[in-house]
Amino acid sequence: MEGIEIQEYKVGVLQDIALLKTFGYIDTNTSAELQKVINQTIENGYYQMIIDMASVQYVSSAGWGVFVGEIRRLKEKGGDLKITQMSPEVNEVFEMLEFHQILAAYDRLEEAIEDYDFCRDLHSMSFPFRSTEIVEQPSRQQAIKMGEESPVTTQVLSSLPTAQDSNYYSFTRTKSVEVDEKKLPINEKIKKIVLENPLLGLWSIRKTLFSPRFGYTKLTLLQLYSLLKRLNLHSKAKRLRYYRSR
Repeated sequence: MEGIEIQEYKVGVLQDIALLKTFGYIDTNTSAELQKVINQTIENGYYQMIIDMASVQYVSSAGWGVFVGEIRRLKEKGGDLKITQMSPEVNEVFEMLEFHQILAAYDRLEEAIEDYDFCRDLHSMSFPFRSTEIVEQPSRQQAIKMGEESPVTTQVLSSLPTAQDSNYYSFTRTKSVEVDEKKLPINEKIKKIVLENPLLGLWSIRKTLFSPRFGYTKLTLLQLYSLLKRLNLHSKAKRLRYYRSR
């Protein structure tokens, strides 16, 4: 395997987010260098971190272990670690191993930065939020639960949370027409599942498809990923945008 190069930048409205642009391979040999840079960044007082992997060709189990291992330490300090711009090959392994349950991933760097800024605004309850998008007032069945059920304003939903927030948010939709879901085309089955919970990963979507409700529709993970890509729903960020648009 080749080596690794890491460039560090400060981004965000307050320039308090550490962006680590990573190049090359993250394997057993190079993961130690990545760990060293992350440690130094934390020591310098930056607990909100983004790993830009647009130029990373391969990530081994040791590399994923570095990211997973740092999440707890960063969260204890009030921070987080987000990954952006993974290649299809790297993202496929990321989804298959269900690391989305632990690490938030984004297609675009701007989305990760805005999510940090949005969460900061939400924590301080400063309005309006950065995003200019306004959504309609959700129905009672669509209310998002934040610890306990409460009304949601039209602006709070201008940006939705990511994978690590799935324990705090639940999504429900009202069925307007009774249909035999077993007989739906596979694409419609997938869309229904995404609209009910856009935070589900590949394994969970596959498990839901292979249930009595959807007629035990059986797909391999690669087949499911291919269908999601065709529907432009192959990342959690895209599924969230699709959810918001309906």
